[in-house]
Amino acid sequence: MWDVTIGQRVVDSGAFVSENIDLSELTTLRVGGPARLLAECPTTQSLVDVVRLLDHERVPSLILAGGSNLVISDDGFDGVVVRVANTTVTLDTDRVIAEAGAVWDEVVGQSVAAELGGLEALSGIPGSTGATPVQNVGAYGVEVGSQLRRVQLLDRRSGEVSWVEPAALQLGYRSSVLKHSDSALVLAVEFDTTPDGLSAPLAYRELFTALDAQEGDRVPASLVRAAVLGLRSGKAMVLDAYDHDTWSAGSFFTNPVVADDQLPRVLAAISSKLGDVAVPQYPGVGGTKLSAGWLIERAGFSKGYPGDDAPARLSTRHTLALTNRGDAKCADIVALARTVRDGVDAAFGVLLEPEPVTVGCRI
Repeated sequence: MWDVTIGQRVVDSGAFVSENIDLSELTTLRVGGPARLLAECPTTQSLVDVVRLLDHERVPSLILAGGSNLVISDDGFDGVVVRVANTTVTLDTDRVIAEAGAVWDEVVGQSVAAELGGLEALSGIPGSTGATPVQNVGAYGVEVGSQLRRVQLLDRRSGEVSWVEPAALQLGYRSSVLKHSDSALVLAVEFDTTPDGLSAPLAYRELFTALDAQEGDRVPASLVRAAVLGLRSGKAMVLDAYDHDTWSAGSFFTNPVVADDQLPRVLAAISSKLGDVAVPQYPGVGGTKLSAGWLIERAGFSKGYPGDDAPARLSTRHTLALTNRGDAKCADIVALARTVRDGVDAAFGVLLEPEPVTVGCRI
């Protein structure tokens, strides 16, 4: 129930409050309607106190940090948006501890500058540190789960704060027990690193080729970071306020994992449509992982689809990103996502799953 005094009580809990905000300004897709109240929490304690208060009073809340993996309805959110803004980062000889609101790429940059290896392949990923275990974010052959030591959580049912081990998170491909659930809130994350300044073993062909290295090599983490940032920039996957190709939620669809008993059917459908082509395939948990971007393009959705005049388009440099060309609404993004998803399903019998979290809308 909404209490007319809730704003003042949130302030008393240590947050900075703004009224009647535009959520499109807080997401990298730049879509989303209004919200009644924004509570920005600059410390972990204020974040805990505000969320405990809202939960106790049964006030609807939306937790938001970097807004990089979020699609919010044009209707907005009728409740309190809690902005995670605790940003302290601690570097040790073999670990990094970062509060949830710390900008992820800045955390990676600080670890590399301190000659701590392990996180460098995850450079350039937009968003906050707290979102990384929720999504089990990954890129260029490395997932956060491989570097995770523990996570500090607020249990929103009991109100207790505790550190948990990675096994408790049930980490999977771009997923965890925390995703699509409001039962717990990430407050801080601790990562394992190596003190020798060398990268994790290179495991992604595009990356080790760019470095003129071999699979399994360990090279200076600074070189890997520079190479990753270059590769991501070439695909418009590094945020740039002046480049509409970067007005996105990153990769919009996860790479599908096709069960072993379904793979022959899917490969036959691809062959029927495209002829004898090499299909990118990778081992996956529960089956074979295919490339969502490859399937999208082969289903007839080229870079820049559907054209120059569309408010929402596929990136002109990366078919896996849905982009806002300047004045798109959530409805435009959702319509494009459905068109692409349904087209891939019709062509190859593979149903792509969206990666971003949705608020007030469904893909």
